[in-house]
Amino acid sequence: MKSFKIFFSLIFLSSISLAENNIYELEVIADNLDHPWSAVSLPSGDILVTELPGNIKLISLDGSKIINIKNIPEVLFAGQGGLSDITIHPDYNQNGWIYFSYSAYSDDDRELNTLFVDRARIINNSLVDIENIFKANAERRAPVHFGAKLLFLKDRSLLITSGDGFDYRELAQKLDNHFGKIIRVLDDGQIPKDNPFFNRSDALPDIWAYGIRNPQGMYLDQNDVVFENEHGPRGGDELNIIKPGINYGWPAITYGIDYIGAKISPFTEKSGMEQPIHYWTPSIAPSGMTIYEKDLFPEWKNKIFVSSLVFSDVRMLSLNKENLITKEQSLFKEIGKRIRNVLTLPSGELLLITDKENGQLIRVKRK
Repeated sequence: MKSFKIFFSLIFLSSISLAENNIYELEVIADNLDHPWSAVSLPSGDILVTELPGNIKLISLDGSKIINIKNIPEVLFAGQGGLSDITIHPDYNQNGWIYFSYSAYSDDDRELNTLFVDRARIINNSLVDIENIFKANAERRAPVHFGAKLLFLKDRSLLITSGDGFDYRELAQKLDNHFGKIIRVLDDGQIPKDNPFFNRSDALPDIWAYGIRNPQGMYLDQNDVVFENEHGPRGGDELNIIKPGINYGWPAITYGIDYIGAKISPFTEKSGMEQPIHYWTPSIAPSGMTIYEKDLFPEWKNKIFVSSLVFSDVRMLSLNKENLITKEQSLFKEIGKRIRNVLTLPSGELLLITDKENGQLIRVKRK
């Protein structure tokens, strides 16, 4: 099976054809953003955008309005850390809750840091009613590999990805911590009793899946399937379908090697450990992810879009009924910048976020 996956990863990668390129146009709706990371659409049509240094901006879809939201909690902006993902409650129109993840110091000595998730409401362009609903039991010194992605399921429970902290990767196989895990909590932070490890004395009850490295994208499709992408080490970036209670193998199995060239594991598969549905060697450094389920671009219907930091593009993946990738194409190389995130707007247009200083919000419109 692994040679099959390599075959598709290498042979079917192609640039988007000229005909397909002519179906869209790009519009920059905001620029000079400071390390933008994520965004979410509001029912009003405006967009909330996070910036790693600790900012949330309210931006209109035409870019004519940019408002800085006040009263943001202090974050640790260092390494890969900062104010990261943002989403809204499925019942946002009734309760007004927004949810955001961030790294921050976890002790008074400011020596250790970890991942936090808060919820709040926005009134008069300021956060109010701020509540911390999750703090990862994954304290580390170096501010790296936080994961920090948020995803609501149909039952209103919230998935949170928590990376392996880089130096703590062996702990991804243990259930007494949050390194290398996907967490599931209720919308107020309480722990669902139907979580797979809720009644195990040797496990944290909020763990939903484990054996994860550094998850950077999650998406719930129209069939309630959870897709997740994550950074491998040197090679071995993965696309997974996440199911409760499953061990995804890191670092006991991997298709990558260490950054210095050493083997992390001699194994690419083991009994009881789930295989990715696709992987990339060499690495593409996957970041955001969406599945296109709108009608504005019927050519893209049900395709998986994964933004790539290394190659400054977006990979469009075709998935068959057996959940195998049959084709991979490269889009939006003309932007010439690292793509941090890709999202589907309610209009059916795509929203791209470019990385680092002078980041941009770019709308992908139909010609």
